[in-house]
Amino acid sequence: MTAQLINGNELSRKLRGEVAERAAALKAKGITPGLAVVLVGDNPASQVYVRNKVKACEDNGLHSVLEKYEASMTEAELLARVDALNQDPSIHGILVQLPLPAHIDAQKVIEAISPAKDVDGFHIASAGALMTGMPGFWPCTPYGCMKMLESIGYDLKGKHAVVIGRSNIVGKPMALMLLAKDATVTVCHSRTADLKAQTLQADVIVAAVGKRNVLTADMVKPGAVVLDVGMNRNDEGKLCGDVDFEGVKEVAGYITPVPGGVGPMTITMLLVNTIEAAERDAAAR
Repeated sequence: MTAQLINGNELSRKLRGEVAERAAALKAKGITPGLAVVLVGDNPASQVYVRNKVKACEDNGLHSVLEKYEASMTEAELLARVDALNQDPSIHGILVQLPLPAHIDAQKVIEAISPAKDVDGFHIASAGALMTGMPGFWPCTPYGCMKMLESIGYDLKGKHAVVIGRSNIVGKPMALMLLAKDATVTVCHSRTADLKAQTLQADVIVAAVGKRNVLTADMVKPGAVVLDVGMNRNDEGKLCGDVDFEGVKEVAGYITPVPGGVGPMTITMLLVNTIEAAERDAAAR
């Protein structure tokens, strides 16, 4: 049995089409959804991510503002810029690209963003909303994973989901989202005594630790759904995930490839959150 691929590129195109339609509906009312992306320093990976985010906005009817600053920018200066963007009615979403230079407290900057414009879903108010089932913004990568499960018509009710990784960006919010859909959730991490014993019980596995081959074929129950959030390089320098794709695809029922799986969904869900922020703002006027 070879697993069916969950194609992130294909699903992204569909969802981005819906975003463009929603953006057009807002523009007809005189509102252009706006995203501000703030980049401090010259981290090469961050520059690529930021460029892709801005292009995705422009391609789908959103207004995008890119603000680039030197790595020497002070924390106070960055906080002042965030405050100005909070006050700007043409901006509905604010994204400060991480990582920030070491002298800037990233958490303080995230908390300075208005929860109504926190389209990354990293603010403590967004985390609280997710935990308590209140309206808020979900972090983009786990939100994308949920959309992928939805796209294959997968009913999580009563299923056992194992999340490998406990980061605030993916692992923890992923567990809460799965829990909200009535899955029984186990969160594994670097201190988990027997990872294989946990994953062999799983109907759904989300691998999100940034470590190659953390999940191999002998660790997967036949027919399980495997979502690979990892982004690594193999010995040849090619992009790969956390999952041993070649081995696991012969056991799993569904699997996401790397590249072309969860990756494209992250920026897509950023667009979805931004359009949602603009619609909420329009409804509140």
